[in-house]
Amino acid sequence: MNSKQKAIRFFQICILLILGILLINFSRNRQEGQGIQTLSQLGSTGSEVRQIQTRLKSWGYYTGTVDGVYGAGTRNAVTAFQRKNGLTADGVAGTATLKAIGVSSGNGNGYGQYSQSDYQLLARVISAEARGEPFTGQVAVGAVILNRVDSPLFPNTIAGVIYQPGAFTCLTDGQFNQPVAESAFRAAQNAINGWDPSGGSLYYYNPDTAISQWIRQRPILLRIGKHVFCK
Repeated sequence: MNSKQKAIRFFQICILLILGILLINFSRNRQEGQGIQTLSQLGSTGSEVRQIQTRLKSWGYYTGTVDGVYGAGTRNAVTAFQRKNGLTADGVAGTATLKAIGVSSGNGNGYGQYSQSDYQLLARVISAEARGEPFTGQVAVGAVILNRVDSPLFPNTIAGVIYQPGAFTCLTDGQFNQPVAESAFRAAQNAINGWDPSGGSLYYYNPDTAISQWIRQRPILLRIGKHVFCK
């Protein structure tokens, strides 16, 4: 190999090294940028925001509705919590703030804090309980289940809420084992993403078929299709 070939070879190696360094930096910056986008901040929606609101409300920082929408009230509550706990008071629920609140950040599977099996189970119950109902009503049923998960009155997992004895008639009337309607999967995803057409309800029932006098005494918030939703 003559001197000219050696020079060309050296130049090629330098170019490859430079390209490698640039690629590493690009990947690192892209990952950091994606991390920033996943933080809960003003304008964010979803289950992580609902968890933040639930915990801050229980501690007196947040006084609004637990609706999964990161509005000005949620931002102010986060800022107050950060100041109280020696964190950067920027109103953004970053990694350190989430850890202090006790909320795990999303796992990247599209279901926030929930797993694929949680999503499948939620969709199955929505289908069994609200098959044939308007799509908004199906989402509302899913939201009720998630509202219960966030409530101290119920188990804190989707499976725990669904399998709580006597909670859902579909587990005993055979509907639970029927094929899941496609719309129920979409409704489950919408509920997980933070859409709550039920207005924060913890219960729902069909007034034409319900025989429980206790449920009929609950304060009704609204009606969607055949179901009424209540606190």
